[in-house]
Amino acid sequence: MSETALIVGAGAGLSASLARLFSRNGMKVALAARNTDKLSELASQTGALTQACDVSDKTSVADMFDWMDDALGSPDIVVFNASKRARGPIIELDPDEVLAATTVTCHGAFLVAQQAARRMLKTGHGTILLTGASAGVKGYPQSAPFAMGKFGLRGLAQSMARELHPQNVHIGHFVIDGGIRASNDQREALGEDRLLDPDAIAESYLHFHRQHRSSWAWEVELRPWKETF
Repeated sequence: MSETALIVGAGAGLSASLARLFSRNGMKVALAARNTDKLSELASQTGALTQACDVSDKTSVADMFDWMDDALGSPDIVVFNASKRARGPIIELDPDEVLAATTVTCHGAFLVAQQAARRMLKTGHGTILLTGASAGVKGYPQSAPFAMGKFGLRGLAQSMARELHPQNVHIGHFVIDGGIRASNDQREALGEDRLLDPDAIAESYLHFHRQHRSSWAWEVELRPWKETF
């Protein structure tokens, strides 16, 4: 029986690489995003189903999982890729924008993970992967809201791992420490490898999902070989 995967906050880059890799490995894939129009080409390439979802809204998240149950069944793997930023000096930040950013990046992850965990505990297995960033381990100037969201995301993953690993639900937090290469990226010359290749990141996610439970990780840091840290 083929596995099912749900990628939340889907778009170009890492989410697209994950969708293609999961599909090639025989998984049935669902893609969720606020705007599903941008997913039409990727869905066509991978045979994925798409569903609109606002991760900041608990009803929208619950409806997405109900849709998933009907369309493909309980997911074997859920990836949370959604995030939102608000930049600026701490004394100038708009509190409403900060709340919106942390709600998507952190509280949205909780809403998605909670719905996923409920289903995986019933089926007795599953993997929940949360995409973090450098900002989850070190806060940068004029980027407090992103650090707040990503630090919270990491804490969520660590707590969930300690609670759910003994119940056969695998939790993973990925610290993506560096820029992710985009198509036609002008930030590096060909072959420099100063940016993370999204296809390579996706391979790490799949490997994590397939780890034997006698040797489970809960967190992985990924960075280009030339990235300082």
